[in-house]
Amino acid sequence: MPANLTQQYLKAERAYREASTPQDVLACLQTMLIELPKHKGTDKLQADLKQKISRLKDEITRSQSKPSKAAALRIPRQGAGRAIIIGGPNAGKSKLLSVLTRANPEIADYPFTTREPQPGMMPWEDVFVQLIDTPAITADVFDATTQNLVRGAELVLLLVDLGRDDGSQDYVDVLKQFAASKTRLTSTTYIDEHDIGVTCTRTLLVLNKIDHPQAADRLAFFEEQLGRNFDRFQISCQCMFGLNELKLAIYESMDSIRVYTKSPSKKDADLDRPFTLKRGSTLLDLAELVHLDLAAHFKSAKVWGSRLHPGSTVNADYELHDKDVVEIHTS
Repeated sequence: MPANLTQQYLKAERAYREASTPQDVLACLQTMLIELPKHKGTDKLQADLKQKISRLKDEITRSQSKPSKAAALRIPRQGAGRAIIIGGPNAGKSKLLSVLTRANPEIADYPFTTREPQPGMMPWEDVFVQLIDTPAITADVFDATTQNLVRGAELVLLLVDLGRDDGSQDYVDVLKQFAASKTRLTSTTYIDEHDIGVTCTRTLLVLNKIDHPQAADRLAFFEEQLGRNFDRFQISCQCMFGLNELKLAIYESMDSIRVYTKSPSKKDADLDRPFTLKRGSTLLDLAELVHLDLAAHFKSAKVWGSRLHPGSTVNADYELHDKDVVEIHTS
């Protein structure tokens, strides 16, 4: 029997996918259970949700008696989406953050320079994407904070160091750490329907320091031994090679759209500060993002965009498209 999941359930599921703290995850799971249609076709999903909620409540209770850095850390989401930079020691994660954003992380030639996640905002045309640098991952070190950030991100940038012979082994160590957890690195983002606790995050392989004299030999070995599991990009932060292509891929992975708003009392729209929403969002989603009162009193809207005649009047369920201009009317 099909589950016939409602839009409210799917919205809660998307929020669950983006949650990065145990408390946020619990709230989303509880909402999913409430919104889940109750019939024979969802019996197993109901049981899985209840079991996950019970386990998570126990974990939160235990963690509250011993507060950890992972539990306390909360980096607000900003911009069109979030990408997490991960990799082994000295892979160039902090350098990549500094050249793609306006952040100024500590950069040094010794391992574990980054001790806590460092955010920055990458400009792309008229919007920004949030990038977060993370502590190095090794066979023996895997910060729980990094795992929480990855599970709630739209994208992971996995850096491989072509400036060292150990770069390929660092890559293997990172994959092993995630494979042993409930957060997986994959070529696409999805929630494992067979295990409600497992999430999979789209990952791009970033082959860094391609300008190193021995990079070509190391790249050939890497290709031969480790195959092609992810989309990959060759870059050099030192000579700024390949960064524009990487920035485009990062933005496109956010699967976001830009929407501009126009006041009924003004002739022109505000084209300097668009709202960013996930592809598939509706006018009601936009109204809620602007102000809850606007959503509560929504009557209709006029839209200027590529899919409609200019100034067409539409209802709240109209699906928005990139660069639509919207004028909302209330009752």
